[in-house]
Amino acid sequence: MSAPFTVRLDESALAALDRLAEKTERSRNWLVARALDDYLALNSWQIGKIEAGLVAADRGDFASDEEVARVRARFTTGA
Repeated sequence: MSAPFTVRLDESALAALDRLAEKTERSRNWLVARALDDYLALNSWQIGKIEAGLVAADRGDFASDEEVARVRARFTTGA
């Protein structure tokens, strides 16, 4: 079930939304609903990861110096 909800957008965002709606042959409503679904899913995932990390930290479950060095080397040397 869906319920109506009003959102105020500035003119440039509304124009961009209208261009995208036209090019994709979708309604404004469809595009905004999909965007909101994606936003909520991403942020829920991120909050879950943060909460899991906090639980691990409270347990004292931290990476060793060697693990940190190995990960750091991957990103600084491209290995």
